Amino acid sequence: MLGGMGGWEWGIVLVIVIIVFGVGKLPEVGGAMGKAIREFRDASAKDDDNVETETETKSESKA
Repeated sequence: MLGGMGGWEWGIVLVIVIIVFGVGKLPEVGGAMGKAIREFRDASAKDDDNVETETETKSESKA
């Protein structure tokens, strides 16, 4: 399973999240988490592109 967690562990996590945030806020929390993950991936991809571009530029200037 994902992260070494089985069904019981995910169930316990879900119950804790419901207790902390309440049922009404779950869609809002889920949306915020999804947006944060998406922004992190986009930023990571941009960093990877910048590193590759810098590496290519340095290789071309040495030649």
